[in-house]
Amino acid sequence: MRRMPFERPTDYYNDKLLPIDEELCALLQKRKEISHNNPGYPKLEDIVKWAEKYDVYEDLLRSVFGVLENEEAFKPQIEPEEFQYYRRILQAVETEECIYTVPFIKQYSNASVVHLNIDREYDESLEKQRFHRNSFWHLEIGEGYDCRVTGGGGSQEHTSFDFIVTPPLPEDLSGLTLTFKEYGTPFQKKPTGVEVVFTLS
Repeated sequence: MRRMPFERPTDYYNDKLLPIDEELCALLQKRKEISHNNPGYPKLEDIVKWAEKYDVYEDLLRSVFGVLENEEAFKPQIEPEEFQYYRRILQAVETEECIYTVPFIKQYSNASVVHLNIDREYDESLEKQRFHRNSFWHLEIGEGYDCRVTGGGGSQEHTSFDFIVTPPLPEDLSGLTLTFKEYGTPFQKKPTGVEVVFTLS
């Protein structure tokens, strides 16, 4: 999903806050370094204590720490440009419940887009569960590649996802491994244990 261009919400700014806001940025950098970019989330009782101590709304602090926990979601996004061609992959991995296929990869000048299909037989007993079970997929290729899902959709019987990969994949895909992992929540939280691996040839 493409991000909407950001617009400054107001033209007003109290310049007296400038040194404080810069200090906030410095503290964010320090926090990131100390946590090795894996901060987690504070205990709720600590948030309550800080809200009382510093006269800040609890919900505001919860929101701030929620954003900080998922900093990767704000990484600058590269959108594919200058479509070149489709690369036929036509590989499948079959399990007891469904079949996973990577039919093709779309090649662009600045990125690649990996397409994943998931197909299964219709099961009426799972119809209600489908609306309560969240499924979020993440693609891993290896060091040097950034992968992000751009959305997905479908039905109980068929679902598809597209993943933008940067930099673009090389001409020779031999030996390259595509590892798809399922999570129960966004931002790679709560892994379900489902992992599908394709080794390209």
